[in-house]
Order: sequence, then structure tokens, then C-alpha cells
Amino acid sequence: MKKVIIGMSGGVDSSVAAAVLKEQGYEVIGVTLSLYKEDPTTGTADERDAAAVCKRLGIEHIIVDRREAFKNTVIKNFIDSYENGLTPNPCVLCNKAVKFAEMLSIADQIGADFVATGHYSSIKYDEASGRYLLYRPEDKQKDQTYMLYKLSQNELSRILMPLSALSKERVREKAKEIGLSVADRPDSQDICFVPDGDYAGFIERHTGKAYPEGDYVSADGKVLGKHKGLIRYTVGQRKGLGIALGKPAFVLEKQVDQNRVVLSDNEELLFKTEVKLKDVNFIPFDAPDREIKVKAKLRYRHKESDAILKVTGENEAILIFVEPQRAPAPGQAAVFYDGDMLIGGGTII
Repeated sequence: MKKVIIGMSGGVDSSVAAAVLKEQGYEVIGVTLSLYKEDPTTGTADERDAAAVCKRLGIEHIIVDRREAFKNTVIKNFIDSYENGLTPNPCVLCNKAVKFAEMLSIADQIGADFVATGHYSSIKYDEASGRYLLYRPEDKQKDQTYMLYKLSQNELSRILMPLSALSKERVREKAKEIGLSVADRPDSQDICFVPDGDYAGFIERHTGKAYPEGDYVSADGKVLGKHKGLIRYTVGQRKGLGIALGKPAFVLEKQVDQNRVVLSDNEELLFKTEVKLKDVNFIPFDAPDREIKVKAKLRYRHKESDAILKVTGENEAILIFVEPQRAPAPGQAAVFYDGDMLIGGGTII
């Protein structure tokens, strides 16, 4: 019997994924990574829910403290990025550098063959290329491939995603059929360590710093007013600027060296045809040997658009869109597809 450890978040997806694996005949062990706690002396609701689900399923459950790794990797990068004028996506980094890295390490320690998660994605082995490929799931509304583009061939070869053929509705139905207490638990919407969505407030509390005010300026350098600290803004932002110009204004750029936020009332200036990428990872191949047509998107909830992908250097590429795209934000992830297959992704420069 093959042994698999599954990341148990306490949510309905990982809970049902564990049940499916057990039905498929695996020896299943639930593992909850303790990544962040406001109060480190107590267990979290997620940990308690995960333990209750594992008890109901009759599988072992262990909690592994990885708060230090999470703090030094994900939270540090999140803060550093905002301080440098970028807009990070911490979930992409967390999946690669913490969740899967730590789970695979634990699997090796306890002799497990695979690591599983409740992600809505599909991994398939392609015999022709000898590579593992990542596809969108049956339920396209829950597609999470965007968050997984950094995974390597070695990682993909050992990961199981048992929800790939199930809709979210069916997952909740199955949870009720099994009698899981988390069947109606709402999906998480925010970054796990910033549940209230106040990124700037979190950064200020975590660092103990007060981020100085600076000038709002127009595209031609005219001072328009004062902003409340660069960490509070991102490219394309319109709401929450705290300045009245008599017409809608948008964040066009953040000038970190001068502590300035550039505003414009001309939204067309936000649209770009070319988007440069760094730290690019490809899944079906090491790198394409020619320009390729792709469907690309610049944010998790972004509608994908036709583009040409061209490699420009080692782990560097450029996306050339057929139609200009609104507000590509430096630091965010861009991913690209061939049909339902994820080709890869990178960080917007």
C-alpha cells in the first residue's frame, strides 16, 4: 500500500481530498503545517478542524511547526517587496518554498511515497516528453494552477491532487455525505497572515516602522498632494488614495527612491502591450526554443488574453499581448497556458 501525506488546512477541500485518497486505497496521514499564529501559545481553529476531520476519517494527524520558515521566507519577502515598491503574491512563494518543500521533506522522513493537497489542479505524466504536466481542473471556476507555476519536475512527480475531477459543489456534497464538520465552512478569501486585508497595517505592526508620507505627483512631476506611505499603494489603484482632484485618478507608478506616487487621470496610460518577466519557470520543457503563442494572465482573477511569449535571457521572458493589458504590477505573477495546460510563469518586472 502506497503511503501519502496530505496537507490538512482544516478546510473542506483538503478534508475531502484526504477522504478520496483513503477510498483509493492509500495509507493516508494528515499533516498540518503550523505557519502563522497571532498567539503562539494556543492551537488555531484550522488545527482543531483538521484534527477533527482526521479523527472522523480514521487517519493519523500530526501538526508540524514551520512558523520560523514561513516568517523568514514568505513574510520577509512580503514586507521587503512592499518596501521596494512591488506588489507580491505571497501564496505563490509559499506553495513553492514552504508548503511543498516542507511537505516533501516530511514525506522523506516518514517514508511516504507522495504528498497530496486539496488544490484544484491536475497533474498528468506525458510519456512522449517524459515530463509531468500541470493542467486546469474540471471546475474551471476553482482553477488554482496560477499558484503552482513554480513547481519543478521532481516536485510534480510526487504530488497528488485528488480533487482535479470534482466541482466545488460536489466536494461540499461529499463532505456532508461523509459527515465532516467542515462541509459548510466558507472558503478563505484573504492572505492567511493578513485576514483583514490591511496589508499596510500588518507591515507596520510586524516591523514597528512608521512609513513616511511623500508627494503625490502627476506624470510630468507636478506635486498634487501627500500620500500616506508607499506601502499603501499599488499600480492601477483608484480607491483609497485620499486625495480629491475633481476627477478619478489612478496610481501610475511608485518611485521608491524619491518616495513619490505618480497619479494620472488618464487610465489609458495604465495599459501595456509588453510585460517583462524574471524568475521564469517552465513546466513542459526547460525553455521554448522559439516564440510561442499563449494565453496569459497577470493576476489570479485576471481574464487571460492572447500573447506571444519570447525568452529574452536565462529565466527571463517577455509577453507581447495582442490587446493592451491594464496595470501589470511589478512583483505580481504572470502565467501562461496552451489550452488547459500551464506552460509556466514568472514575476512581472
